[in-house]
Parts: sequence; C-alpha cells; structure tokens
Amino acid sequence: MDGARCAEQSGDMHRREPLGGAEFAPETTYLNSASSGLLPRRSADALRAALAESASYGTMGRDYFAAATASRAAFARLLDVPAERVALGSSVTVQSAFVAATLPEGAEVLAPEGDFSSLVNPFAAHPGIKLRTVPLEALADAVRPGTALVAFSAVQSLDGRIADMAAVREAARAHGARTYLDITQAAGWLPLPAADFDFVVAGAFKWLLCPRGTTFMAFGGDFGRGAEWPAALHAGWVAGEDIGASNYGLIQPAATARRFDEPYAHFSYVGAEQSLGLLEELGVETVHAHNTALADHYRAGLAERGLTPRPAPGSAIVSTPGIADAEDRAAAAGVRISVRGGLLRAAFHLYNSTDDVDRLLALLG
Repeated sequence: MDGARCAEQSGDMHRREPLGGAEFAPETTYLNSASSGLLPRRSADALRAALAESASYGTMGRDYFAAATASRAAFARLLDVPAERVALGSSVTVQSAFVAATLPEGAEVLAPEGDFSSLVNPFAAHPGIKLRTVPLEALADAVRPGTALVAFSAVQSLDGRIADMAAVREAARAHGARTYLDITQAAGWLPLPAADFDFVVAGAFKWLLCPRGTTFMAFGGDFGRGAEWPAALHAGWVAGEDIGASNYGLIQPAATARRFDEPYAHFSYVGAEQSLGLLEELGVETVHAHNTALADHYRAGLAERGLTPRPAPGSAIVSTPGIADAEDRAAAAGVRISVRGGLLRAAFHLYNSTDDVDRLLALLG
C-alpha cells in the first residue's frame, strides 16, 4: 500500500495509517526505531520455524546458506548494488575495525564530532591512525590533502541530522580520499546513493527490521574493478572461494565481496530474509514519504507547544531538548521513545500512524 492510498483510507489527506498491514500489531505505541526496529510477523514466524527445525537438524538448520544468500541479494536490491559486492557480518564495530585495518600507518581519518561510537571508536583505537573530528556541517570542507578516509553516518543517531553525502563524496574524490558511509540510521527509509561510496555499512536491526546480529557491508568505488580488494583479514571458511574445501588450513578467498563474510548468525539471517522482503514489497520511496510526513506532523505539534527540536530537515528522527523527563511518563502510557544526550528522541517508521504521533504529543502537554 503506498502513502497516497493509506492517506485516502484514513479519510484525511493529512493523516496516515501504518504500512505493512497485519505484519505489525505491537502492544505499545512504538516510536523508537532509531534504537531497534519491530520484527514483522513473517520474520517472527520464520524464526520460530527455524528454531523448531534446529531441534532435529542443528543450529545451522537444513540449509545454512539459503537465508544468508537471500538476505544478501535482498539488501543489494534495496541499495541498487550488485549482490557480489555485499559482505555479511555481525556488527558495525567489527566492520569499522576491518576498514581501519585496510589503512596504511599514519593515515588520517576524518569523521564528524559525536558520530556513533561503533563507527568511530575502532579508528581511534587502531594503532597508527590519526583520527580528526569536525562538526558535521564542516565535514566536506575539512577534507584535505593527506586525508585517507572520511567516515561518517548518513543520518546522525543522536538528533537525526542528514549528512550532505554528495558534498562529502565530491570533496573526498578531489583529495583522493576513500569514503566509509554508515547507513544504519538511514537504510530502509532514506533513498541512498550507496554505489557512490567505497565502504557502506548497515547494522540492520533498526530501520531494516532485522534481528540483531545482521550487518551488511557494500563495496563501491574501484574495489575489484581495477583496484585490488583489501586483504581479507578475518576470512574464515565461509569466505573461501570453494566453501567445501575451506574448512581446514589456508583458504583461497572468494573472488567477490563474500571474501569478507563472517560466519553467519543463522537465525538472524532467517529473520532478515523476511524483513528485507517486506521492505522490498513496500518500497523505500513509499516508506520515506510515510516516515517524513509523520515526523513533520510531530514537528508541527511541537511548535504548537512552544517546543523546538534540533534542526534535522527531512529526517524521520526528531530529537528535542528540555523534555527528557517525558520518557518515563510516555513509558507508563505504553509509548516507547528514548533519551539520547539529554534529547527526547522520537523515530517514525512504517508501522506508525498519525494517531501514534498525536498520542505522544498529548503526553507532552
């Protein structure tokens, strides 16, 4: 169901009903997708079936590779990148540590101040890397000769600000720097130019509605297309070109980005296959229109109450100072939001409605 149809069914072009139909029936008013997403019914059903199967076939199931392969392909379609350029992992932190290890001794990494720790801390902790941070708005202008990598989130977790991805990409290209884009707070609702960046990572348990333990890394740029792939530093048996011959001893890494796969958290990817399928059916553009309309409705309600959120135009995340004490009141009323950095953070996704927004606004007084 697209955004126009859901508005028509509500009888008011300014009101929106949830997308996804019977896939979601939460007991709470859930406005906390920036922390973690709700699991669709189809994903929960697939997980229950996989758990039952494991009692007879082990925790790798009858086909350990099927769900992982399907999830890789679905994520690639969502981002419009080739599946052979997508690797599967477990966390953004591990992927950041991998990217850090691809850089030469003394490399400068440029990142926004206050970006999410899973993205930036592995660079700060890596010996020989010089991490430099600047305000998000100054990121493109701060790229300079000698900058080896620009690492940043497409959408800031704290307050929902959307980076000027095109400007950063062009500045990095002009100075010969590579780019590492974290789309954990963007993938699933914000249309993204993923192929324009060298490394693109997504923790999929938020807006992509997957179980925890599901992470994707897409490789853009010239990797495997003239430039050699980075060293497969954590390659195990699933990363081998011939998986059947990769259980023991040294392996030959796969010719594709699968060379960077971590062993799959099987149940997580069983759920991911179904969740990503739902997002494909709905379409990111439809979800984007829905989410941002709800966020704009919330901003208008805040303004009527004399409240001013942090500026984050076009974002599905709205963070507001001065009302952090509303979190407990909201939780008692069954409304799930979060507080980050003293800001009350609300995040609007496909399973939310205008009524959900109004419920939160009423609790703010």
